[in-house]
Amino acid sequence: MKDFTPNIPEIVAEVRELFERYEAALEAKDVAVLDATFWNSLHTIRYALHENGYGFEAIHKHRVARPPGPGIKERRIRLEILTLGRDLATVNLEFKVRSHDRVGRQGQTWVRFPEHGWKVVAAHVSTVSEKSFW
Repeated sequence: MKDFTPNIPEIVAEVRELFERYEAALEAKDVAVLDATFWNSLHTIRYALHENGYGFEAIHKHRVARPPGPGIKERRIRLEILTLGRDLATVNLEFKVRSHDRVGRQGQTWVRFPEHGWKVVAAHVSTVSEKSFW
C-alpha cells in the first residue's frame, strides 16, 4: 500500500533544497541545472510566460534562447510545498513581478523516480493583475 502521508519533514526539506537550487539556476541561467531539474521526457510540460514547452527538448530550447538576467521575480509573497508520501510533491510560489503591478504564480509537480531522483514533470508560470484578487 502506498504511503500518502502529507509533509514528512525530511521530504519537504529535500524538495525545498531542490527548488531553491532551481531558483538560483534561473537567476544565473545555469542551463545544466535547469535541465537536470526536469524529467527528460516527451511527457514533461512547462507553461511559462513566453513558452508552451511540450516535452523536454522544447523546454531546453527555450532555456538556451532565454537571455540571462534577474528574471521577473522582485520578491516572494508565499511559498507552499506539499509532499505526499516520499515520492510526490507540489511547489507553489506567489511572487511580486519586478517593475509591474502584477503578481506571479509558479507551480511545479515533482516526482521522485527510482533511477533519476526528484524531477519536475509539470510546471506553470503566469501573472495576474494585483487588482484582480486583492
